[in-house]
Amino acid sequence: MKIVKVILVLIAFQFSLLGMAQDPHSKSGLKKVIVQEVLQVKSYTYLNVLEDGNRKWIAVPTIEAKLGEVFYYKGGMEMPNFKSTELDRTFDAVIFIGSITNADTINLEKGMVEQEAVVVEDSKPKKKGTLAQLELTIEGIEGGVRISDVFKNKALYAGKTIKIKGEVTKFNGGIMGKNWVHFQDGTSYEGAYDLMITSQENVNVGDTIVLQGVLSLDRDFGAGYFYKVIMEGAVVIQ
Repeated sequence: MKIVKVILVLIAFQFSLLGMAQDPHSKSGLKKVIVQEVLQVKSYTYLNVLEDGNRKWIAVPTIEAKLGEVFYYKGGMEMPNFKSTELDRTFDAVIFIGSITNADTINLEKGMVEQEAVVVEDSKPKKKGTLAQLELTIEGIEGGVRISDVFKNKALYAGKTIKIKGEVTKFNGGIMGKNWVHFQDGTSYEGAYDLMITSQENVNVGDTIVLQGVLSLDRDFGAGYFYKVIMEGAVVIQ
């Protein structure tokens, strides 16, 4: 009887080792996917993948991928009922991801990095993104506008280039070829305090910067992503 118990324990131990061997990156927080279908468009690669037994669609900036290939990713923005005009197809949901990598380019301690990339550690802890209203005391700049003014006088600023000093409160990179920045400056108008901004700039949550771009009204990006007020094509000028 003791021999049988010992054998069962050894078998269980071997299975646990096998599980770790099958996915050595599971403890890094990376999500493992296996490619089931590949669709290429001008700027994106759509991948139908198997993740934890479930099939889903993800989209990444154009890459080479083949059926059965294993990739890992973190984060992403899910867009339900997304319509691709290039494919003339509506997906139930697509997760847009800024980058995806295979096992050869993964650093288990730091997540996903490119081969030979230099990783610089920040001495300050990084802030987490939020959509909540923050108590900020950011002063305006000469020639700039406040977020409260933007919402209050949106018709006046529509189509014009404006600049705003504020804090990055949330950042989503590489979605539909753009970076998406949530911006606050401590002011608000009728409950509106968060200005959505699109840009090609890479910024960090917690950065206090000056962004300059064109204000647009009633912008519909599809899949239910509609903004009454948005700054587009913004650049960091300070």
